[in-house]
Amino acid sequence: MLEILDCDYCLCEKNPLRVLPSFKNGKCSKCQDKELSGLYFAIAYKKALTKTLIYKFKYKPYIKDLSKILANLLIEHFILTKKNTDAVWNNSILIPVPLDKNKLKSRGYNQSEELCKELSKILKVPLISNCLIKIKETEPQMKLNKLEREKNLHNAFIVKNKEAIKNKKIFLVDDVYTTGSTMQECAKVLKASGAKQVWGICIAREG
Repeated sequence: MLEILDCDYCLCEKNPLRVLPSFKNGKCSKCQDKELSGLYFAIAYKKALTKTLIYKFKYKPYIKDLSKILANLLIEHFILTKKNTDAVWNNSILIPVPLDKNKLKSRGYNQSEELCKELSKILKVPLISNCLIKIKETEPQMKLNKLEREKNLHNAFIVKNKEAIKNKKIFLVDDVYTTGSTMQECAKVLKASGAKQVWGICIAREG
């Protein structure tokens, strides 16, 4: 049984704090320098069932239809945390964390984009999948430490069609949040290209 979280946590890597009304967006005083405004995630990654579902979604047997189940976990989280309101989603866009061309070709789909499609249907928030582009083939992040992850992703992303994100609230969607290096790099590029805010959405958070 998966336990859906009924609260949100800040972006600190060690001992993240439960987000309180006094916080600025979704960050405590220690993580204000992060590019993301905050992070929404439905479940903890440590559960064996969570790991199995996400693994089968991303790797062989490549069960693409798991996107429906995983998106519904997030919707349940939004309901529990009272994020299912127009105030949260107004003037916003869903953008998936992109894959490089080789990985996309070998997998056949971008798991983050599939998750975005399901969220877009339910939340009635537009999805833009050809805006944030990965231009550099990188090493798998799971093999690297924090510093190596940041170097691995440096200059890996660009933004096309900047007008589409200008002054918009972006919800950046990925499967798992570990150190946050991928989302941080994507958020930096998006904000430099005109996005008003960038929030993260992922199925699960590690740690």
